[in-house]
Amino acid sequence: MIYKFLPLILLVSLSFVGKDTSSETVEVKSITTDPKLVAENSKVSFAAKCKSFYQELVAEDYSLPNFESFSKAFEGYEQLKNQGKIENDILTIVDFSLPSTEERMWVIDMKTKTILLQSLVAHGRNSGDNVATSFSNVSESFQSSLGFYTTGEVYQGKHGFSLRLDGLEKGINDNARNRAVVIHGADYVSKSFIKQHGRLGRSQGCPAVPYEVHETLINTIKNKSCLFIYHSSRNYVVKSKLVS
Repeated sequence: MIYKFLPLILLVSLSFVGKDTSSETVEVKSITTDPKLVAENSKVSFAAKCKSFYQELVAEDYSLPNFESFSKAFEGYEQLKNQGKIENDILTIVDFSLPSTEERMWVIDMKTKTILLQSLVAHGRNSGDNVATSFSNVSESFQSSLGFYTTGEVYQGKHGFSLRLDGLEKGINDNARNRAVVIHGADYVSKSFIKQHGRLGRSQGCPAVPYEVHETLINTIKNKSCLFIYHSSRNYVVKSKLVS
């Protein structure tokens, strides 16, 4: 009697399995091939990664950079790291959206998620007074240039121990080496100068720093680390291929 029902049981089982398999196949296909869904999932995943990294930063006696400047820096840093353009796992952020009277430079160890240093930093004399508003990639403009750089070699120049920079963004800062835009120490970058003038002194376009920190800073970030000079200007975001 059991043998009489076997074909019916087998038919029902095959029909049931077929429906489940078809359903699973359609669902997997929609997840893995829909370009919009893949892009959205990737964007959400990266945003979560960036926010988590920011929240885990060890600041100790320093303050954190604004999340907006950090998120842009993190986005470009990740791309440049994947492209092999960065060899030193240090990210330096300069936020020129802030006034020169604030310590608007941060040096971050991306391996340990630790802020190593925070400092005053000057902008170019033609970029603005206390707050930078104008930027250029043109020689003799005496303006700062925004965007991503890799740090180069150290040398002894007219300002003493200094660090060359290579701009990585065409039309934005790729003329930095030709313009001699470098990191160096300057006596006009100090709290005493701020007390006397209500702002820092200004450079010819270099991100100049206080003499008391310049050697430590340069030795920390030299040799292919990432420097990001940020401003909230929409013009930069539109031109850059490293931030969105």
